[in-house]
Amino acid sequence: MSAIAIIPARGGSKRIPRKNLKLFHGEPMIAHSIRVALESGLFDEVIVSTEDEEIAALARTLGAQVPFMRPAELADDFTGTAAVIVHALETMQKLGRFFDQACCIYATAPLLQQRYLRQGAESLALHPEKSFAFSVCDFGFPVQRALTLNPQGALTPLYPEYRNTRSQDLPTAYQDAGQFYWGRSEAWLQGTVLYSEQSVPVMLPRHLVQDIDTEEDWVRAQYLYTALQAAGELEP
Repeated sequence: MSAIAIIPARGGSKRIPRKNLKLFHGEPMIAHSIRVALESGLFDEVIVSTEDEEIAALARTLGAQVPFMRPAELADDFTGTAAVIVHALETMQKLGRFFDQACCIYATAPLLQQRYLRQGAESLALHPEKSFAFSVCDFGFPVQRALTLNPQGALTPLYPEYRNTRSQDLPTAYQDAGQFYWGRSEAWLQGTVLYSEQSVPVMLPRHLVQDIDTEEDWVRAQYLYTALQAAGELEP
């Protein structure tokens, strides 16, 4: 079973400029994802999809391949991840390289662990009827108790029907952990919906999950990394 790791890494991030290149604990953010993918031994090829020459040069230095440059129209603020993966797979096929599975790994995943990538591969093998396996974690609180602000600035329940329901009686909800997405290549290419019954979860503990979209996210990720490193919970 052949597999490719595809790491999307555009150069034009807005909220944290050049975040894929920004130093995180002494190395460019993207370096961790590349290293974990390479050292996992799960992939026949590890590639970076980017439109940015500086990112491409760094990726090659770190051991990843950049067999093509992503078109600018697929590197804007509106293009979703799935379109980037489809473009990568189609381009690789034009280059004569075909893969049974493709794993999208985010460049901004400094808490990514090899063992969970491996669980994703094993989950797809155990569930041949499924198309995807991706990282999730449970919410730290009942989402049914979420609040929102009305036009007058007052707090109102987002789901008022659950206002008086005991928290232990509410179903557990899960969120996309934003680290990796294993998928069968044909599922990516056919546009199979990721958030559907075609996916199986790879459960991560909440303390290994942190989106990095804002400066506050970045600072929190640094604190988490430092604490996990001190506790010996990060892979070498």
